[in-house]
Amino acid sequence: MKRVEIDIAVIGGGPAGLAAALKARELGAEKVLILERNIELGGILQQCIHDGFGIHRFDKRLSGTQYAQLFIDAVEQSDIAVKLDTMVLEIGADKTIYACNKSEGMLEINSGAIVLAMGCRERTASQVLIHGDRPAGVLTAGAVQRYINMEGYLPGSKAVILGSGDIGLIMARRMILEGLAVEGVYEVMAAPGGLTRNLVQCLDDFEIPLHLSTTVTAVHGRKRVEAVTVAQVDGAMKPVAGTERRIECDLLVLAVGLIPENELSRAAGVEIDPRSGGPLLDENFMTGVPGIFAAGNVAVVFDLVDYVSASGEIAAAGAVNYLRGKLGEEKSRRPVKAGENVNFVVPQRLGRECGETTFFLRVSSPQKAATLSCCSGKKLLFKKRCRFLAPPEMLTFTADASGGDELVIALKEEAGRR
Repeated sequence: MKRVEIDIAVIGGGPAGLAAALKARELGAEKVLILERNIELGGILQQCIHDGFGIHRFDKRLSGTQYAQLFIDAVEQSDIAVKLDTMVLEIGADKTIYACNKSEGMLEINSGAIVLAMGCRERTASQVLIHGDRPAGVLTAGAVQRYINMEGYLPGSKAVILGSGDIGLIMARRMILEGLAVEGVYEVMAAPGGLTRNLVQCLDDFEIPLHLSTTVTAVHGRKRVEAVTVAQVDGAMKPVAGTERRIECDLLVLAVGLIPENELSRAAGVEIDPRSGGPLLDENFMTGVPGIFAAGNVAVVFDLVDYVSASGEIAAAGAVNYLRGKLGEEKSRRPVKAGENVNFVVPQRLGRECGETTFFLRVSSPQKAATLSCCSGKKLLFKKRCRFLAPPEMLTFTADASGGDELVIALKEEAGRR
């Protein structure tokens, strides 16, 4: 078994991992290693040929591939080590990483600190309980994106999309542009799951109907999808009898949500937050396991890649400070509570002397106008008036959160503005 000694190991070469590795090297970590299971860096961005990336970070609209290439170029110009086509199998309690690849075989990587940046994965048909056979033509939106954008393959001729997640909305437009028919988008919830700009640019502009409170109840076809049955749902998410409708199609695209890829995290003893789906983190994006940090969509599913990169840099700064002995293993950290109209907050706990801290959160329901506040007891740390809030869109703010006790972040809706 080959043994490698490094300062910081970054698991994942997508936007979070690339930003983390570059920031760690910039801050003085000498031996930085990126471990990537695919044959190239860039992660999911390699199949995102649409624009809208980098608006906050670079003040211009880039495609996903362009955004990724800026970071890839910077890594290639540095002395950061990269191991591609390398699968991480296990993380030990002492931060030893066991991985393998075809050229080197088994690897034992001894690291001073680890940044988890494995990204997220899509929910599949079995996770949304669609009944019927499993014929060809039932694909996730990400798989359809890869087939069309990278493989040059059209996976069907007439599609039904289940779920209104952003990848599904983007692929609705993409399929229309490639000549596929898109019968409609069906969302089981009463509100759409994607960003407003994608609803407008991908559905409204192409006259693709969105059906809320409606779901796919059955898939028909043995070898290939022939049709699906859709039905409206009641308040308990149960199909309403008499509303069933059969739609002829040969492609069912699933855009039913993303899940942080945390199997490695759990195996390493990292505690997971059931609300965010990612690890419980402190202000440095360090998990409950000292020296293991998390960034990007493995920490929480972000809506903008700019935030993904920013989280990678936060985690990298924390990892460097950990190596230098500047992060104490504080046993009792103060909790950060999601208050009124807030679904979750990251980070979820803070040290006493955390200083300026960046918070990320999502609202629990749509609101036209509300006041965002961050309080420690009776002390107001941050206050901002917000407009047109929706659960798919992430809010972020920075505040000095030093001292005090439990923090509560809440959104108080303005009367009569719902």
